[in-house]
Amino acid sequence: MNVAEYERMFRAEETQWWYAGMRAISFALLGVPPGPTPLRFLDAGCGTGNNVRHFGDRGRAVGVDLSEEAIRFCRERGVTVVRGALMALPFRDGAFDCVTSFDVLYHRWVTDDRAAVRELTRVLKPGGLLLVRVPALMMLWGAHDEAVHSRHRYTRGEVERLLAGAGLDVLRATYANFFLFPLLAARRLLDRVTGRHGSDVQFLPAPLEWAFRALLEREARLVRHVSLPVGATVFALARKPG
Repeated sequence: MNVAEYERMFRAEETQWWYAGMRAISFALLGVPPGPTPLRFLDAGCGTGNNVRHFGDRGRAVGVDLSEEAIRFCRERGVTVVRGALMALPFRDGAFDCVTSFDVLYHRWVTDDRAAVRELTRVLKPGGLLLVRVPALMMLWGAHDEAVHSRHRYTRGEVERLLAGAGLDVLRATYANFFLFPLLAARRLLDRVTGRHGSDVQFLPAPLEWAFRALLEREARLVRHVSLPVGATVFALARKPG
């Protein structure tokens, strides 16, 4: 990922509607309440580290990323981070109670997503949870995917098979960004017509920020009970047997 994209992420991750909404859905699926716990968290491919900060409010959290720029932003944020590759994580077997991978497996530099999931599984303790998030549906491919060096957009079934192939028990798999899906699909079509280039990471006018974030927070309440049938993102939660 380029330096400018990391800078946009660093500014946006705490409050921008998409990041805040995705975080709400993540914690809804994990079912980890606010407050200290003895759990050990790893965010693999942690970017600028905002999720590590939130996991740190719930347990002992560490991030890992290959990018020196990402690590610089993590240190500025004050979170624990180490440099390492997703395909060869610098941790012992079974080191973590919960491993997350948010928008990492789809990158071009992840040349073998099956091997990457096996490595995430290796550092997860028996009975531990893996939560994966990836962009959904190739029909939504657009300028943002090119800007962030995407390789693939997944279906829910592809992610389920990917996790099951690593020996994990898939507990939940759902699409997200369900309510905004028609608008996002229209935006992608417009990108193709206009030839727009560049990232989608930006703040919208305040009323839209509030409305879009509210819709994702509503989805966070829904996914506690049901899986959504379509959307721009796939979440999958799996448990390591043991």
